[in-house]
Amino acid sequence: MRIRVLLLISILLVFFLFPQVLPPYVVTLMTLSLIYAIAAMSLNILQGYLGLPALGHMTFFAFGAYATGILTSRYHFGFWINLPLSIVAAAIAAAILTPLILRAVKLYFMMITLSIALCVWGLAIRWVDMTGGDNGISGIPRPDLGLPWSMGATLPFYYLILIFFLINLGLIFLLIRSPFGTTLVGIRDSESRMSEMGYHVKIHKYLAFIVTAMFAGGAGCMFTYYSRFISPDVINLEHCMKLVLMVALGGPGTVLGPVLGAFIIIFAEQTISILTARWLMIIAVLYYLTANLPEGVLGLLAKARSQLWGKARG
Repeated sequence: MRIRVLLLISILLVFFLFPQVLPPYVVTLMTLSLIYAIAAMSLNILQGYLGLPALGHMTFFAFGAYATGILTSRYHFGFWINLPLSIVAAAIAAAILTPLILRAVKLYFMMITLSIALCVWGLAIRWVDMTGGDNGISGIPRPDLGLPWSMGATLPFYYLILIFFLINLGLIFLLIRSPFGTTLVGIRDSESRMSEMGYHVKIHKYLAFIVTAMFAGGAGCMFTYYSRFISPDVINLEHCMKLVLMVALGGPGTVLGPVLGAFIIIFAEQTISILTARWLMIIAVLYYLTANLPEGVLGLLAKARSQLWGKARG
């Protein structure tokens, strides 16, 4: 326990102190990774703890992102209004779409979530008056928090995202450790048993979708402020699968696995593309390896640690 606490403190110090000396480009990648990590953690509640691999979870990310873009560009709302309204927009979308999603099971469940995401992608392209179509919404300023530091600078905005990430991480940790989170794990392991014990399985799934959509909507809001631009590309097939792979690569059913997966994929995509023109081939190999690591990188590290510990004791 003491080792875990020391490791956690060390990681926090790295995230708070290292950006002071890192190049701005690396800090920018860390910022983007933290935003995607929030979305991946929200998907992990469904995929890792509830056993529902939702391929179209970026739908709720997109609702939050577009809500911020529209409210900022059209109505000039500030950050403290945009953030809660973006979260509410994603929650409302989940409340409306989830009954349709939960009618399907197994492969059909995966396909219907992806189909809904692609329908929303098509709507974003066609509804030009609201979303700007393929041109998207541009010219979105960074949030003004009334602080002495301008969020237009790389470092202050990174710390804003880091604090927002830590708040979300804490809330997700409490959710997973709560009786509600324990019930989700029980439903994943044996849905029929939980139903026989008196738990309303469908209501728990419905609430889980709404809660995870709220986290994803908040991440979408921050993504819009990060990129200062939002377009239908945020919900295309590539981004939908990228989020699933972040969870699968880091380790589904673990709190920090999706965070690790987000950092690996974002840094791999951005850095490998600079080093070689064949970066897509390397990314494809990474995705292939993910399919052969059902427990993710954290699961692999846990196995290695247990084997080393067993040899040390032997």
